[in-house]
Amino acid sequence: MHARRSPHRKALVGLPRPGLTFLAVAALLASACSAGSAGGSAGSGPSDASTAAQAAHAALAPLPEATPSALSPYYTQRLGWRGCGVPGFECATLKAPLDYKKPGAGDVRLAVARRKATGPGRRIGSLLVNPGGPGGSAIGYLQQYAGIGYPAEVRARYDMVAVDPRGVARSEPVECLDGREMDTYTQTDVTPDDDRETTRLVEAYKEFAEGCGADAPKLLRHVSTVEAARDMDLLRAVLGDEKLHYVGASYGTFLGATYAGLFPDRVGRLVLDGAMDPSLPARRLNLDQTQGFETAFRSFARDCVRQPDCPLGGQGTTPDQVGRNLRAFFDRLDARPIPTGDPDGRTLGESLATTGVIAAMYDESAWEQLREALTSAMDENDGAGLLMLSDSYYERDAGGDYANLMSANAAVNCLDLPPAFETPDEVRRALPAFTKASPVFGGGLAWSALNCAYWPVAATGEPHRIEAKGAAPILVVGTTRDPATPYRWAQSLAGQLSSGRLLTYEGDGHTAYGRGSACIDTAINTYLLRGTPPADGKRCR
Repeated sequence: MHARRSPHRKALVGLPRPGLTFLAVAALLASACSAGSAGGSAGSGPSDASTAAQAAHAALAPLPEATPSALSPYYTQRLGWRGCGVPGFECATLKAPLDYKKPGAGDVRLAVARRKATGPGRRIGSLLVNPGGPGGSAIGYLQQYAGIGYPAEVRARYDMVAVDPRGVARSEPVECLDGREMDTYTQTDVTPDDDRETTRLVEAYKEFAEGCGADAPKLLRHVSTVEAARDMDLLRAVLGDEKLHYVGASYGTFLGATYAGLFPDRVGRLVLDGAMDPSLPARRLNLDQTQGFETAFRSFARDCVRQPDCPLGGQGTTPDQVGRNLRAFFDRLDARPIPTGDPDGRTLGESLATTGVIAAMYDESAWEQLREALTSAMDENDGAGLLMLSDSYYERDAGGDYANLMSANAAVNCLDLPPAFETPDEVRRALPAFTKASPVFGGGLAWSALNCAYWPVAATGEPHRIEAKGAAPILVVGTTRDPATPYRWAQSLAGQLSSGRLLTYEGDGHTAYGRGSACIDTAINTYLLRGTPPADGKRCR
């Protein structure tokens, strides 16, 4: 359950990709950050409701301001900068304790990259960026987008910096399955129709979890968001900054807010775009996100039927009927997958097709591509377009290799919160609530939320409020029709943070910064450059 990566970090087959949030879909949809419905509603069990009630009162406690002597060697280390192989950027390795409670028990080495401030103007400091996931490479995002695509005036005044969180990409990545095993995993049916298919899904989750446990038995216990936030404070100190300046998208907002909760006195200018709500338990998160994808799909449906090439209905077709048409197509694929021309022999079944559609919900600029892919699949029996969208979502390359996105996503999510569901029967009881939230995606997203039930490491986190009392103003950004991080999460986080300021983008897609709204970009740039946040509650189109 968690968000996904931020827009622009990588293209959806040539299109900007939103700040993804992985929820239960992480299971087989590259999980994102989300979960359920209103507390106490259908599908929320007693434990879910009680956890939510506890979270309403529990707040993340700040750490002592003084640095413990055992951590001093980490806070005083010097980075050895070197070339990255990417013009304009340099890289280094940051050493952090594997276990902050036992600093002498071993280290984890974290990859860091930066592009120095270009000038003109006085350098403000370092600006850390994180695109979300969990599992998205912050260094990849920096080198492919933020370090070259953020507004010139921001890059002029800040050293643009990224650290891949522990277990992610270049920072001792967790790898659960090889490429061929991942191909099998991503094609597993996540809408089981009988006991045999349910057993196969459970076996897939267990195989994935066992692979993670075998690959990184020690690290797997220490990839939590709290530990990643503490790593960011190490980097802040090593870079010589008194305050942390940061832009986090999607899951990156949870990471940034956690930093603020732990180190409120060290908060500089924090932008949390596509915000998550840390006070919600996993099931609630997943149900909320299911509703978010339905909201985004209905927006796509209204646009689709106005286009001459919509394969799901013509002028006057309602979003409900568009959804039924797509659901019927998924059902056909469940019974009989179609060819894709893939050299590895993969066909397009329901799971990969669903992933392809969901991938396009993150950014409305992908809607045309989705219409074309659906037309090819539905009218020409050619699943190549939807497979391409699915592969982009999973970060699978043409050679059949996967980035460690899904592995890291599950590793962090399953450690941060107790599982949404612990048994298939719990999922079955929750199905009515999920299918009500989204007739198109609800069933698959409910079953995808079962993945953490079989995780080899017990969760160390719980839902909690983040208040960060005493912190400088923190800018929380929410998009009204965001599929992966529903708008109400931004409202909730801004309300929890003692210095939160809510900035609203009235529009589609996941995250708002750099997506074309001059109003949003101006507000965020002014905050980053001058330290002046917009008025709380400001709305943009």
